[in-house]
Amino acid sequence: MSKKHLFWFLLFPMALSAQPTMKLQEAYDLAQAHYPVSKQKELINQTSSLTLENIAKGFLPQFSLSAQASYQSDVTRLPIQLPGLQVTPPAKDQYKIVADASQLIYDGGVLKDQKNLQQLKALTEQEQVDVQLYQLKERINQVFLGALLLDAQLQQVSLIKADLLRGISRTEAQVVNGVAFRSNLNLLKAEVLKTEQREIEITASKKGLLQVLSLLIGKPLQSNTVLIPPGETILLDSIISRPELKLFESQQKLLDGQLHLISSKNMPKASLFAQGGYGRPGLNMLQNDFDLFYITGLRLNWNFGGLYTRKNEKRLVQLSQQMIVVQQETFLLNSNTALAQQMAEVQKLQSLISKDTAIISLRTEVKLAAEAQLANGVATVIDYLREVTAEDQARQQLILHSIQLVQAQINYSTISGKQ
Repeated sequence: MSKKHLFWFLLFPMALSAQPTMKLQEAYDLAQAHYPVSKQKELINQTSSLTLENIAKGFLPQFSLSAQASYQSDVTRLPIQLPGLQVTPPAKDQYKIVADASQLIYDGGVLKDQKNLQQLKALTEQEQVDVQLYQLKERINQVFLGALLLDAQLQQVSLIKADLLRGISRTEAQVVNGVAFRSNLNLLKAEVLKTEQREIEITASKKGLLQVLSLLIGKPLQSNTVLIPPGETILLDSIISRPELKLFESQQKLLDGQLHLISSKNMPKASLFAQGGYGRPGLNMLQNDFDLFYITGLRLNWNFGGLYTRKNEKRLVQLSQQMIVVQQETFLLNSNTALAQQMAEVQKLQSLISKDTAIISLRTEVKLAAEAQLANGVATVIDYLREVTAEDQARQQLILHSIQLVQAQINYSTISGKQ
């Protein structure tokens, strides 16, 4: 067992009992599942699925029905009269019902690009949600480690209270034997009351943090819940694997898809068509009767209007891609700077903890000597309290530095995306 794990083992003996426990990773998982933003993922999937279905229907046959009744001021007439031939001009009131059917056979790749674009859009939106959920870890870290620090402080208060109670036991015997003043005993009892006040304050603060953590994870936590400190965090490298990088990559692919769509929209389209109708006149303009008619064929359509703006549209997309590159470079620079700061913090705290351990060892020896001197009537209660307080302060520094070390390591892992 490493020195760090031994420290946590001794500091949190209650973690071995049957009390409810909560691990940091468990808090992460519960918080992300409970956070309202996580519900967007399913909504994004449903929206994308429906949109893809609609796009796929672009290759289905298209039907339309139209009806028209009109009256015109003049109609087509033959300018000559032929002997024995009477041509009746069409009526000025005309009627037409037309059913139109068309089948797209080539669209220049528009529908394919639209499908791809929709899939990329859904992926980008999903990864935006992942980024928001990952940022939630920073809040969990603050609350969880804050409560962990209070747990450690409660343990230290128990230790100093035990020291004071031993001093009271020895002083009471001296008061009974008339070798010590009752005021010395009262002084120790007052210090016990002060430690109990600290217990009340720390317990109340921990309760508040547990309530905040409970709201974040969507699960009630009992006041005696033991927060299990994370195990040894190994800092292997500074490679960053944050969800933001996946988001940048998806955004670039989405813009690539837009470039493809700009090209395909300016390609020619081909379709089969058929029209059938009933009206007066029919296709034979010289027959002034209601008649059925139909037309079928191949239609080619090429709209050149998009060619005027295609260059600028592509340039706008390319500028957006360059902006994403700048954002990614900025993100990596900030992350690497933060990693360097956390690494320096880890190294500093490791050195401080080494000194804290040595200081506590010396302070404990001095306190035990003062305790023995108090029992023999050589030292005063004030001398004993001074040494107890000095050892307590040294232990408080170790607790603080140990929590700060864990926090720095967790921050390093969170920044790099390893946590």
